[in-house]
Amino acid sequence: MLLSLSIRDIVLIDRLDLVLKPGLCVLTGETGAGKSILLDALGLALGERGDATLLRQGREQGSVTAVFEPGEDRDLEVLLEEHAIERGDTIILRRTIGADGRGRAFINDQPVSIGLLRQVGEILAEIQVQSESHRLLAPANHRRLVDSFGGCDQLLHETRRSHAAWQLARTRLAEEQAALAGAATEEEFLRHAVSEFAALDPKPDEEDRLAKERDLLRHGEKVAQAVREALAALQEGTGVESRLRLAERQLGRVAVQAAGVLAPALQALERATVETAEAVAAIEAASQRIDLDPNRLERLEERLFALRALARKHRCAVADLPGKWADLSAALGSLEDGSVRLAARQREVAAARQSYEEVAERLSDARGKAAAALDRAVAREFAPLHLPQAKFRTVLTPLTEPDWSTDGRERVVFEAITNRGQPFGPLAKIASGGELSRFMLALQVALAGRGGVPTLVFDEADAGVGGAVAAAVGERLARLAEGVQVLVVTHSPQVAARGAHHWRISKGTAGGRVTTTKVEPLTPDQRREEIARMLAGAEVTAEARAAADRLLHRSHGDAAA
Repeated sequence: MLLSLSIRDIVLIDRLDLVLKPGLCVLTGETGAGKSILLDALGLALGERGDATLLRQGREQGSVTAVFEPGEDRDLEVLLEEHAIERGDTIILRRTIGADGRGRAFINDQPVSIGLLRQVGEILAEIQVQSESHRLLAPANHRRLVDSFGGCDQLLHETRRSHAAWQLARTRLAEEQAALAGAATEEEFLRHAVSEFAALDPKPDEEDRLAKERDLLRHGEKVAQAVREALAALQEGTGVESRLRLAERQLGRVAVQAAGVLAPALQALERATVETAEAVAAIEAASQRIDLDPNRLERLEERLFALRALARKHRCAVADLPGKWADLSAALGSLEDGSVRLAARQREVAAARQSYEEVAERLSDARGKAAAALDRAVAREFAPLHLPQAKFRTVLTPLTEPDWSTDGRERVVFEAITNRGQPFGPLAKIASGGELSRFMLALQVALAGRGGVPTLVFDEADAGVGGAVAAAVGERLARLAEGVQVLVVTHSPQVAARGAHHWRISKGTAGGRVTTTKVEPLTPDQRREEIARMLAGAEVTAEARAAADRLLHRSHGDAAA
């Protein structure tokens, strides 16, 4: 609810600090006293449009600060969290406006955009002014109001969750279809490429191995000649190994007598003999590996050329050909398995769609029942509010599948008739100013305590009526104030008498020159005098005071009852 309103240098208000209270708060005063200025100032704090004409003459800057006790509202919490605004026990909305018409907005002393200020303001309070649109007139809000009235929040949450799951399944299906379509266009290429790889069958590190073998074959004759000569050198005569063994035997015969002097030589000869034998064996093995077949060299050259040509074709190194082959084979396998995956995705979409339809159907049924109950509740308010020919209906229009959303499968719109013979139509187009105010009051009473804003402001909801009708308006405002804070600007003594709190708006001059508007809370005696003035006019009579007493007694006696 609105806890306080502070205004500085707005039109005729130089300085005003108004402390509000829960329940029905009435503001009265003579015509022209500045009641509209007060509402304009509050609207400025709530994010409504403003310009330099609102600034008090001769001042450089004006400001309005509204302090709210927000209560528990998930939409407000989410909005503040999204914009990193800390929420305390109160929400402070502040708006400034300069002589150039430019203004600034703040929430809890944090600079914000006017748009965000308006969003938060719409959650905290609503000003209902004759002939101006507001929350109840906007079709965009009608669905939410019906859902709140019918207690459909849980079903709405389930519908949103199932719709999100359905959309995710559809996205995955679309991705699978796109991937499959893209792969299908490459199927011929993939099949040809995989068969080409299979025919060549590249092996890891094959290029290095073939290159070394090719180099050996290219110099095969020269290498073979060197091998032959090396073997000849080692095997000439009796051979190096035989001579080493002979030397080893000669020294071995006298090794004992040499007292260890020959031991190093014998060890060296033994090593030399073994290594010479190994060298001979290695040279003979190398000789056997040397292939002087020219056809082998030609086959190697062709193999290397084929590998390198395939690598160029696929823009990779020869060493990467086995990996490329595996990738192409996997892509071809994916294409062949795509129909299976596609069918699975289609089943997921069908199941998700069915789940959404089931919960959306339950939500539609709940909305239909809520709409019928709301229509009856609003209709009950028409006769006492002097709208005997008025009719109200909530229209639920089924949407086609492309328009199904997180909010369900129907559009919700309020329509009305105020006079017999008229067709149903939007409230703002079929109701006059006074009728519209009473129509909105009927709606607010029906919706009281079911998802509305915590503070409602009515500007002359009793316009154009008096007597019993004005009393009925007052009674319904008082009933509405049992669930929310209600501020009403009124010229009706019947409405004023219903208030739990009463302020008078008046206009005067400061220093005999500057006109100012002030707002003051009334004591019980002052309140009686104000209601008597509203009954009698300029001259307050004893009869008017007696009538004021009766109104106050009757109004508060009814409230006590």
